[in-house]
Amino acid sequence: MSHRSIDQQHNNTRDLTLADYGWDDDRENSFESFRADGLVPARVVRAERGHCDVVTEDGPAQAAVPSSNSPDRLHPCTGDWVALQAENTTQSAAVAAILDRRTAIIRGTAARTSRGQVLAANVDTVAVVVSLAGPVRHGRVERMLALAWASGATPIVVLTKADRCADPGSAVAELTALSPGARVLLTSAATGEGVDALVAELSGTVVLLGSSGAGKSTLGNRLLGEDVLATDEIRETDGKGRHTTTWRELLPLPHGGVLVDTPGLRGIGLHDADDGLDQAFADIAELADGCRFRDCGHTAEPDCAVLAAVESGVLAARRVASYRRLLRENAYVASLTDARLREEQKRSAKQIARLQREIYRSGRRRK
Repeated sequence: MSHRSIDQQHNNTRDLTLADYGWDDDRENSFESFRADGLVPARVVRAERGHCDVVTEDGPAQAAVPSSNSPDRLHPCTGDWVALQAENTTQSAAVAAILDRRTAIIRGTAARTSRGQVLAANVDTVAVVVSLAGPVRHGRVERMLALAWASGATPIVVLTKADRCADPGSAVAELTALSPGARVLLTSAATGEGVDALVAELSGTVVLLGSSGAGKSTLGNRLLGEDVLATDEIRETDGKGRHTTTWRELLPLPHGGVLVDTPGLRGIGLHDADDGLDQAFADIAELADGCRFRDCGHTAEPDCAVLAAVESGVLAARRVASYRRLLRENAYVASLTDARLREEQKRSAKQIARLQREIYRSGRRRK
């Protein structure tokens, strides 16, 4: 799919207002100081290095993102609300500030560094898309749910390609047990099954999150009412799809709200996902309240309610193993973050000490 111009991307959105993109009274009230400085609000539709496509009160626009070597440099992402220095006769539009994010989907980087990658900001609903055309990878679904819960948005699980599943009812029961606290919906973009029920569940800014080949773009086209998103057949050799979506883009939905289509996620690393893990594994957390020890690791401790549930068949041993693995991964990433913060504090202390020495030397020279 080729890069469309901003006019092509938004040729059907010129009558929409910022409210259609999620702007509300709270945002307006918090923006007063920016308006006093002559800035205007905008939402990032698509972000690239050095610039981004935005929608403003006057329609779509392009804005530059100032470059800087500062740690506080601006990194807007799809879904961000920004304060924009509007275009005038002497300069082009530019992003001046990023407004506070109410929610954000943040994954760990492939290099497992201490800094996470923001996939989308100010999201209301995360649709975890799972294909029923092949075996469901339970551990991957659990990862995506932990990521979704950690974002602060509301997750739902959307099972696609129901028309290619021999026993969709069993699949719904299986994924419901795997997704405590999240609605599980069965859909088929090919037949239209479940699409209306899905639309009724969606609100605000919606993100489709899933593996390549899960059917996100096909489902997105159903929700958008037209073939806006590129699709492709999955490979016969391994059942995986090609990355037909190569960027994250915000698109208005005909029934209200906006949709973010994301590239298929191959790596789903966790980042600061303590709360997300607690909610994704709420069944284990509830059982853990019955363990003898508050810091029970659910491995070989006496009177462990989690292990007792495994032995009785109430809880799958695989799920407990997945929970432990994700906890270890999240703890490791947290340790990297702590180490980075300590290094930054050391650098800051050294800079302050260096400045104090320079002031002292300057004072002695004046004497």
